Amino acid sequence: MAKLGRPNTLRIVREAPPGFYLDAGELGEVLLPGKYTTEKMKPGASVDVFLYLDSEDRPVATTETPYVNVGEFACLECVGFNPKVGCFLHWGLEKDLLLPLREQEDPVYPGDRVVVHVYVDERSGRIVASARLRRHLDQTPPNYHDDQAVHLVIARETPLGYTAIVDHAHSGLLYRAEVSAPLAIGQEMTGYVRKIREDGRIDLRLDREGYRRVVPLAERILEHLSANNGRMELNDDSSPEAIRAAFDTSKKAFKQALGALYRDRKVKIVEGGVELVKAGT
Repeated sequence: MAKLGRPNTLRIVREAPPGFYLDAGELGEVLLPGKYTTEKMKPGASVDVFLYLDSEDRPVATTETPYVNVGEFACLECVGFNPKVGCFLHWGLEKDLLLPLREQEDPVYPGDRVVVHVYVDERSGRIVASARLRRHLDQTPPNYHDDQAVHLVIARETPLGYTAIVDHAHSGLLYRAEVSAPLAIGQEMTGYVRKIREDGRIDLRLDREGYRRVVPLAERILEHLSANNGRMELNDDSSPEAIRAAFDTSKKAFKQALGALYRDRKVKIVEGGVELVKAGT
């Protein structure tokens, strides 16, 4: 069944002057405007599209990919404001996404970036955003195991560290001691479950526990070096931000993996970076 606010693969029913009409099941025939069509598209073929509502609240298809789907959390920029309705967020589509006034915890103005949950409003049937994150989180105790990899969206900074949305469903906490450099609100990354508390709250870390992180990270460093002529412009002196951007890991974990490779004589530290050690040298 075709779903509003989600990617869908739909069959082309017919061609018309405005574009192609697609079979969207219970939603009926949905228009894919001509500007999104290609010469390869023909009636009877299937096409990957995203479904949302146009300015007249009619379902419409697009081949563009939004930054976030219904049911997910993301950080979006406010690009417009109406004091009677709310603000409008850019989410990668032609029509901006409404963040209603009632769904704002703090006032949001053009230029601001805000973490929101995207959902279909039951009353209006429209796709909207909400910055009241807690009401959209799953309150069921999660069934994670220690050191499990999870997707994180950094939601806010607190005196203890950072709260994060875990797998678009739960709330977790990254203690300040687990973070080697400041994180940006809305930043997305892979994290790991440190433990589940008795009250169901999730404690997180940014790297695997102990040396379980070293071997796979060392292999990734070797793969990176091999793909870049045996050299990279990162070493022990590189910034935590540069290391995080390249390997999605902390500087501490990077140094441990690099140290293991150096002890095994697989790499050598050179000025401004690291190089692979050639066989026989």
